[in-house]
Amino acid sequence: MREGTLIGPIIIAIGLLVAAIAFAVVGAVLETADGSAEMRMSRSEADIAAMERAIDGLKKQITDLQEEQRRLAEEQALVIARGGGVAPMPLEVSAGDITGGGDENFGPSIERMTEVGVLDKMAFNQGISQPRNRIMLEILGHPRSSYSQDCAPVTQEKLRALMETRQVGPIKVTMIRPALESLERIMSKLATSEPEVHEALGTAGALCARLVRGSKRSVSNHSWGTAIDLKLEGRLDGFGDGGTQFGLILLAELFNEEGWYWGAAYNREDSMHFEVGVETLRLWQAEGKL
Repeated sequence: MREGTLIGPIIIAIGLLVAAIAFAVVGAVLETADGSAEMRMSRSEADIAAMERAIDGLKKQITDLQEEQRRLAEEQALVIARGGGVAPMPLEVSAGDITGGGDENFGPSIERMTEVGVLDKMAFNQGISQPRNRIMLEILGHPRSSYSQDCAPVTQEKLRALMETRQVGPIKVTMIRPALESLERIMSKLATSEPEVHEALGTAGALCARLVRGSKRSVSNHSWGTAIDLKLEGRLDGFGDGGTQFGLILLAELFNEEGWYWGAAYNREDSMHFEVGVETLRLWQAEGKL
């Protein structure tokens, strides 16, 4: 949406209403010589009050539209940053539909693995809460004192002490230790159940202290080393296109089993993104792992 395309007509409407108010006031003054001037002035005052209420309503619409434009600008920036596009969506899949499409002994074929389908979001993240900034800050604090759109190092000493870099299955990542241990369990199960997906797996990033792409205040969960973006055969799943690669659906069940929240359920679908859920973070905190 181009900035101003919706606000412009509303501003013009406000101008017309203001002009109408002025016209009504002038008309009332000119009619003071008439014996019914007092009654007409009272009517004009009522008209002016109604117009002022209409202006207040239009001002609220402008505020709402500005907020909507800000949200859409963030979405557009995220799409551009991820290089997302609209992909064809030939499948409709849910958790109960997950079966291999290739050799039954070796899981889905590569073509099937990266094929995009329409996801039943309600089938995933059951009992797992999305870890928003308020929770992350409460449990782990700020990773650093300031942020930008670019990756920066973690400066908080306690959080830095939890960080470790490991080769986990086919990928090398830096995350906090409990997340790495959980990720190792996921990769071990994946290697057994879906070896082709395991071999095709790559990462688009894990630890990265920065703001959410396109936002001026929301801190990315990558900043705490509790989130990871994954790709298959070097292909990123399209951001916000409403579709999801079949192989990521296979992965999502394993991540959900370990208490990770899947980004495919976001309002702005982000199927390559997995992050540790609130309940799992609370458990790790209770166990003294954080």
